[in-house]
Amino acid sequence: MVNIEHHRRSARAAQFLSETETFHADTCEPLRAATARKELAFIALARGTYPGHRLAEKSLPNVRSIGYWDARHDQHWGLDWHRNEGVEITYLARGKMPFAADNVEYQLSRGSLTVTRPWQLHRVGNPFVTACRLHWIILDLGTRRPHQEWVWPDWLVMSKPDLGELTRLLQHNEQPVWRADARIERCFENIGSSLESSPSQESRLRLHLNELFLELLELLRKQNIRLDKTLSSRRRSVELFLTSLSDQVEHPWTLESMARQCGLGRSRFTHYCYELTNMPPLEYLNRCRIERACRILSINHEKTITDVAFECGFSSSQYFATVFRQHLGVAPNLFRKAEQRRATRRLLLP
Repeated sequence: MVNIEHHRRSARAAQFLSETETFHADTCEPLRAATARKELAFIALARGTYPGHRLAEKSLPNVRSIGYWDARHDQHWGLDWHRNEGVEITYLARGKMPFAADNVEYQLSRGSLTVTRPWQLHRVGNPFVTACRLHWIILDLGTRRPHQEWVWPDWLVMSKPDLGELTRLLQHNEQPVWRADARIERCFENIGSSLESSPSQESRLRLHLNELFLELLELLRKQNIRLDKTLSSRRRSVELFLTSLSDQVEHPWTLESMARQCGLGRSRFTHYCYELTNMPPLEYLNRCRIERACRILSINHEKTITDVAFECGFSSSQYFATVFRQHLGVAPNLFRKAEQRRATRRLLLP
């Protein structure tokens, strides 16, 4: 087992929406802590906030993390819902593993291969990691919004047509779990061996990584994948933003700032918002804010109406009360009292 260098002095996780820091690349803190407790074997090279021995500045550009863990018994930690800034490929060499992507659950077994797009929501463990040996690579392709062009590193020597095909298959594919073949298994075994000890480690890793991506292309070619081009579209960018809006309602959003977060003009952003929600953007924002306010009013009886208004992004308690009545037909204080009565009746029921 190797020790993990914490490297927290200046490293910061990559961000998807830089102004509000909505999405952050994962830092694998539970894995870092488990390794420190010597609960599993761990070998990795890494950059930024990922655990592992530090990659030299010019060594394997774009690689954020590459390695494996070997857990000989079930763990009491997992990697909850998170996102990574790059394409992440994992291979389960031994054991079984609960896995989920975009709220769809999977049960991985030996030979399972997972491929997640940059910033795709996924989880490892449910909630804990089981006894297994898991290999991975996270390759940052420079995307901070779904419609940005993928930029592959120079050390990947695939032909331009092959690389274009691989990009298209990975960008537009919604299936995250595959069955690896013997050639992909061999690639990960060779990568693992090179990580453990090699006098020409970087050269060998470049060689094995090129082979891995070529074999991945061959595997995907055989699968007759149904591609969804909207996954890398501007519409998808708006969809991801709207999905996250409920978690950032306190931000002083305007139509212009919401459109800017998606890299769009106001009219195009509004068009996609209508398509996805059947509402104009500011109306949808207010709906998200009222939903947050309802949750707070239902469980927190101490906060004033003004405090709730500000916490949910409203500029004044008067405007909050007006919008609240428009949505629910009742004032916020009366809604809270009704929720308190319902809670009391539930407690009194046998």
